[in-house]
Amino acid sequence: MRITVFGAAGNAGSTVVAEALSRGHQVTAVVRDPARFDRLPAAAGHRTGDAADPADVARLAAGQDVVVSAVRPAPGRERDLVTATASLLAGVAGTGARLLVVGGAGSLTVPGGGRTVLDDPAWVPDAWRPIAQASTDQFALVRAAGPDVEWTYVSPPALLENGERTGRYRLGADELLVDADGGSAISYQDFAIALLDEAERPKHRRARFTVAY
Repeated sequence: MRITVFGAAGNAGSTVVAEALSRGHQVTAVVRDPARFDRLPAAAGHRTGDAADPADVARLAAGQDVVVSAVRPAPGRERDLVTATASLLAGVAGTGARLLVVGGAGSLTVPGGGRTVLDDPAWVPDAWRPIAQASTDQFALVRAAGPDVEWTYVSPPALLENGERTGRYRLGADELLVDADGGSAISYQDFAIALLDEAERPKHRRARFTVAY
């Protein structure tokens, strides 16, 4: 497959790029600043582009099978996530590329509680609330996309961090996945496996899924 990854130098984006390359896909790695090219694998195509510019998105989505949004705003600029997502939806529309969005956990429901992760301080302390709110608004925007965009929204568990590539994960839908010890986590490496499995064998067209150990 031909895959374009926005936010390719970040934690999520870089692991998605590495996983896609390991599977033999043709990967276009997109960053805003060419100074970050040295963080990208040599095997990937290096491109500059801004996910918040629909023209850039359309240019880099043309001829591709999949576009992955792995953009993550800097602290204090959380609302940029919503702006970039609106641009990605507009830019991908009509290109024929499928949009896979690395989203957030805020809009997932808490097991047994009925409320969302965003509204549960046990999962979202005050310091995390701005990004959790932005990702919740992001999901609402993606879910409202028109029929000219084929999308999948991937919600991580409560904790997503660098770790081992085990090849092990569980899938869920709209509820936060929690293990027997009450934890909710996965490594970026195994998250990337789940995302590429979905890219190769779609099971969640115009739907959200979540993943955790």
